[in-house]
Amino acid sequence: MTGGPQRPGGTRLVPGRRGDVLLLSMRQLADLVGFSVQYEFEDVVAGTTGADRVDAGDRSALELSRRVYKLARFATGAPRFSRACAPRLSAVTLERDYELFFPIFNSAYELHALAAVANWRKRCRVAACFINEVWTVDMPGYLLELLSDFDHVFVGLRHPVAEVERIVGRPCSYLPMGVDVLRFAPLPDLPPRAIDICNIGRRSSITHMALVRLARERRIFYHYDTVATRGFDSRQRTFHVDEPSEHRLLLANLLRRSRYFIANRSRVNTPDLIEGQEEIAPRFYEGAAAGTVMLGEAPRTDAFREQFDWPDAVIWLPFDSPDVGDVISELDQDPPRLARIRRENVRNAALRHDWVYRLRTVFETMGIAPTAEMAEREKRLSALGALALDAASDVAAA
Repeated sequence: MTGGPQRPGGTRLVPGRRGDVLLLSMRQLADLVGFSVQYEFEDVVAGTTGADRVDAGDRSALELSRRVYKLARFATGAPRFSRACAPRLSAVTLERDYELFFPIFNSAYELHALAAVANWRKRCRVAACFINEVWTVDMPGYLLELLSDFDHVFVGLRHPVAEVERIVGRPCSYLPMGVDVLRFAPLPDLPPRAIDICNIGRRSSITHMALVRLARERRIFYHYDTVATRGFDSRQRTFHVDEPSEHRLLLANLLRRSRYFIANRSRVNTPDLIEGQEEIAPRFYEGAAAGTVMLGEAPRTDAFREQFDWPDAVIWLPFDSPDVGDVISELDQDPPRLARIRRENVRNAALRHDWVYRLRTVFETMGIAPTAEMAEREKRLSALGALALDAASDVAAA
């Protein structure tokens, strides 16, 4: 289980507006900055469905139970017996029925937390789950098989879908990541884009040092991370956050004020660990929604070309780019192109990549009618898309 210091309290039920959806969240246990995007998805689900949410708690007990289950599972080969052997967890017992049980997991290694909801299968008419990261090279089958009682499994990566379906024995679909476009979009009031370039998360030391040099010369305002993970893997740049929604607000405010944004495919600097499987990182959805001009190495996949199919959605910039300053200077010579890129990025994000569209996909797959709040959010997004299309050039804000 990945996370920082545990927040106080065990597993708990967080009431919503008595909607028909029940969420299971890992936000009490896993607080790395990269997980905030999944919790944003949960917040949009709750806001548009009135969902109740179970927050899994007591990391130590959960990890002990998972390890005992794993040992018993590999020793006996019997999943049901292994579950009986695992120590009991702090759990919520549901006292009413729900239309949909929809747990959201950061990775497959969190799936043992399903035991935190004692009677979810009896109380929920249908059940689907979303797992953001399941890499083909790191697929814990002993945990994925815990999903056999679900009606459908959604995965945030494209490559492992068929293998997950084979292990689970239930239908599995690719559900792309998304973003809270209403939070990230710079419209209707365009803020000044005072940050020349923003570069967060995994990065190339070569590109970074070229930008630092320009910042030292006071030629650009360069925003970047100054913290990194501790331990053996210095290729990651991660940290813990106290409140996911506050971090997402901070990121949205930064990107709305950034002219350029470095966006690369998932795990761009560790292709050896994922056998070269190229996936779409959340950065692309965030950068588009905020109207930045994105620079980087996009995934060379049909999935990316289908989702970001407009001109200049991402301008190719090699991961290691010592001449990044020259690339920016050349782009700056064409303000109308930059203004068009920003408008098209915002428009397409508003019409295609908000979390509510991902939720609609889940509802349609499960045969559930969308809520009035979902329809209202989509209406606001449609208006935002039209506003982006009709907006006056934001060259002055560039």
